[in-house]
Amino acid sequence: LVFYESGPRLAASLADMADMLGDREAAVARELTKLFEEVRRGTLDSLAAHYGEAGGPKGEIVVVIGPPLAHETAAADLDAALRRALSGNSTRDAAALVAGETGLPRKQVYARALALAQEIKTGDASD
Repeated sequence: LVFYESGPRLAASLADMADMLGDREAAVARELTKLFEEVRRGTLDSLAAHYGEAGGPKGEIVVVIGPPLAHETAAADLDAALRRALSGNSTRDAAALVAGETGLPRKQVYARALALAQEIKTGDASD
């Protein structure tokens, strides 16, 4: 994600981003392609704290936010994605698709897909 922000609003914006997006890695760049170019990297929380204490920088500011960490995928989100994928694919293919989407290890996703497939099969048999 890329945002353009002003100096006075930077600390508050970074804090809001941390609240909404989690503690992702990010970079705050100032005066890109100019003589006084500056880039500060860290987590959204640490950047918000830094600019909250130091005050907003001057100049043109760009905030670049990295992707969520793989372990941030909630179990409910994983189950929902697997249920969708299992509806039209084999267990192996569904696990591969969801592992690619989420960035989670394929073995972990496959194990959960097997459990969900069994739950679905058991649920259909009891109907």
